[in-house]
Amino acid sequence: MMQQMDSLGRVLAQAQAERVGVGHFNVSDLVGLKAVVEAASDRRVPVIVGLSEGERAFIGTREAVALVRSLRDEYELPIFLNADHTHSLANAIEAAKAGFDWIVFDLSTLPFAENVRQTREAVEALKAIRPDVLVEGELGDIGSGSEIHEGVAVATTLTTAAEARQFVDETRVDTLAPAVGNMHGMFTAMLDGGIKKRLNLDRIREIKAAARVSLTLHGASGTDDGDLHASIAAGITVVHINTEIRVAWRRGLESALANKPREVAPYKILPDVVNSVKKVIDARLALLT
Repeated sequence: MMQQMDSLGRVLAQAQAERVGVGHFNVSDLVGLKAVVEAASDRRVPVIVGLSEGERAFIGTREAVALVRSLRDEYELPIFLNADHTHSLANAIEAAKAGFDWIVFDLSTLPFAENVRQTREAVEALKAIRPDVLVEGELGDIGSGSEIHEGVAVATTLTTAAEARQFVDETRVDTLAPAVGNMHGMFTAMLDGGIKKRLNLDRIREIKAAARVSLTLHGASGTDDGDLHASIAAGITVVHINTEIRVAWRRGLESALANKPREVAPYKILPDVVNSVKKVIDARLALLT
């Protein structure tokens, strides 16, 4: 699937029609961004670059927009930018004004009615600023933090189809992020190919039929490959990967420093980190089509 310089809305619509997934990868620096763009360019597929509130604070909200626009023009590739897990309207408005293509307005920790009310207000406010910006709501508990957790936890509370339909109808979000067995972060046993997250594919199908909007799978790092691939056919359109990238970034840096103990030039060390991250991204992109 390839959409030259198209809008994100049309790319997501085409992905749904073709039953393929679109990869969303969070970055914290230029190393991660280069890896995402190079992997997407090799496969000639659209890609979404995500930055959480913390990642935006580090890179810079307007700076991220400038970087992605520059790379999009250079590579002639549909590279889109998402303000991931935005918890305040002020930060969402900042991202919309800066030029982000998509904003995840995440109030999933609030009671259902309050989540609906504030998300609806955010949709109205953001669309008034930029009618073309996409807004996502999040419904259900999938934990927090793209980090390594001790022990093992299994998601037991899933978003229901009825909740999904009501949420979408009342908020008018463009996309929905449900809880379907996914969880943010990874557990120590997942780091070396041990246990895997498993998704409830039947629930994904039910939610897709009820919500009738693009569905996003947050917390996909460490998910079983078969489940991840099958989730696309079940109704998922966008797959978020973050923790796997962070692990690859750190391992790549540790390896580079060990192999070049006397090197002090960052531009000679960091290409190894780019390659480490790129391998993870390429492997995930391969599962989405």
